[in-house]
Amino acid sequence: MDLTGDLGTYIEHDGRPAVRFVRTYAHPIERVWTAITDPAELVRWFPSAVTFEPRVGGSVRFSEDPYTDGGTGTVLAYEPPRRFSFVWFTDELHLTLEPVDDGNCRLTLVNVLADRTTAARNAGGWYVCLAELAKLVDGVPSRGPHSDDTEPWEPVYEAHVRAGVPSGAVVPDIAGTS
Repeated sequence: MDLTGDLGTYIEHDGRPAVRFVRTYAHPIERVWTAITDPAELVRWFPSAVTFEPRVGGSVRFSEDPYTDGGTGTVLAYEPPRRFSFVWFTDELHLTLEPVDDGNCRLTLVNVLADRTTAARNAGGWYVCLAELAKLVDGVPSRGPHSDDTEPWEPVYEAHVRAGVPSGAVVPDIAGTS
């Protein structure tokens, strides 16, 4: 596996631990906005099925994640087609879009962590999810982030652990840690 791309970066976000990813897509901002906010498209790349009320303070509902029970959150920002942020269980997820060059779009995903030991694990998971998002916007068939045909996340997780990114949280996919 080629690990030369953006594996995510461990950062502090407003004094809290977080992982950040930046991706550029050869699609207009409106296309990527639809992919990150339409529940029918979210389910194809996000770890859970998501439904939400599209307003600040609106309810967010998560289901169908094989590693967690369903849950709820709250919309923190909803500014089409630029910003969508919400509480995801005990974390926050901030998705920001900006147009770049001739119809391309840059996505910045920041996962603000309630527990810093989840940084390496979550970075591996977001790496897989963002690969699925790229397939979605490019029109490539996929079966979602929990399918057998995704990018493997373990090498990304292990690279972060070797680099000293905080780790130690339960990792359900690696034998002996769940």
